[in-house]
Formats: sequence, structure tokens, C-alpha cells
Amino acid sequence: MATHAGESLKDRAVRVEGLSRSFSKAGGVINGLDLTIAPGEFVALIGRSGSGKSTLLRALAGLDRSVSGSGIVEVPDRVSVVFQDSRLLPWRRVLDNVTLGLTGSDARTRGLEALSEVGLEGREQAWPHELSGGEQQRSALARSLVRDPQLLLADEPFGALDALTRIKMHKLLKKLYAAHNPAILLVTHDVDEAIALADRVIVLVDGVVGSDIHVDLGEKRSPGDPRFAALRARLLAELGVVEDEVA
Repeated sequence: MATHAGESLKDRAVRVEGLSRSFSKAGGVINGLDLTIAPGEFVALIGRSGSGKSTLLRALAGLDRSVSGSGIVEVPDRVSVVFQDSRLLPWRRVLDNVTLGLTGSDARTRGLEALSEVGLEGREQAWPHELSGGEQQRSALARSLVRDPQLLLADEPFGALDALTRIKMHKLLKKLYAAHNPAILLVTHDVDEAIALADRVIVLVDGVVGSDIHVDLGEKRSPGDPRFAALRARLLAELGVVEDEVA
């Protein structure tokens, strides 16, 4: 099985070698995958359903210990995860959710600062059900960032949000990324989202890296930019999708 250790990473935030994961004897979901992510690098992971995206993320998060497999997985000591569902505890107020598990006399102060960063100052005593979907995801981001992660794993965190809220969350994530500079691995099914946010886009095909593409579009990325459109078409082709199917 994989090992998790930050000491031997040196100039890498993630090191994966020969990773395999299988849920049955019929075949593996991840099949000998290799991957490295540099400190402070933003990587988006895309692929068709069943390609192994979430399985890889769970392996990096150490959440797949009951799954059979092998390979080397090395991640930093401080890893946070954000899921599509905010996973806030409904019986705890927002601040208590954000500081859950934190120790030290400054835990409350750190939680309040994190909530302010994501635009939820004044909402610390709200109950999760009183928040909108976007506010719940903001709370989940605050809960992750208050731990000052070296690696942030995000599994389709904006997939359940409406289009306008998703755009706002993109802007917030870019702002938080610039301020904290963790390495980020974002799992997404949205090619435009991957291009808009990431430094690299990795396409998983049948449990291995099919393509590893650097995004060189500068800070202002618009779907109307011909370079954006060209990269979009290339990634859709890598996924085996005809662009008219998603227009």
C-alpha cells in the first residue's frame, strides 16, 4: 500500500509512483500512475467518469486505506480536502465547523480571520442550514485554509453551484491561492474551469495520465480568447468529446 510522508519530498508537494488501486478482481481504477506536483502549483485533473479522478484524490488524502492497491504516495504533512458537499456538521455553528480539531488559544481568532478571508465575517454564529450553497462552500474553504495547508485537494467543490455562484467561487479561490500559495489539485469535470484556474491540466485516461498540459494564458483568461478556445478544443479531443456535444 502507499505511504504518506512529507520529509522526503524536498522540492515536490506530491510524489506518486506506480500507483494502482482496484475495487474488484475485474480490473484496476488506477493502473500504475506516476505524478508529481511542485510546491505552490495549481493542477486541474479532468477525465471521463470512471477514469480514476476521485480515486486518485482519495489516495492522496489517505482516505482509501480499505482499497487494495500498491505504489508510492508522498504528500506534505499539512493536507486539507474540500469536497463537492461542504460537509459542515449541522449541529455546530459555522465558526465551530471551521475550527473543528484546531488546538491552541488562538484557534477562535484564526477561525474568525479565515471566515473574514472568504467573505463571511459576521456569520460565525450562523447554523449551516442558514447558509446558501455558495456560503457553505466558502465555509468549507475557510475550514481548509485555517490549517495553512501545503496541499489543498478539491474534489469538484463547485459542481453543485449555479453558474453565477461558481464564477464568484473561482475568483475567491484564485484570491486565496495567491494569498496562501498551497499546491492545489482540483478534480473537475468542467474543462473551462480547469483552463481558467490551473497552471497544468492533467487528463486521466483509464487510470493513467493520458496528457499533461501546461496552461500558458496569463492571468486574464477568457473563453473568448482564441488561445483559450484552442486549448479547450484540444482537451475535449483528449477526452474523446466532440465540442458540439458540450456547446
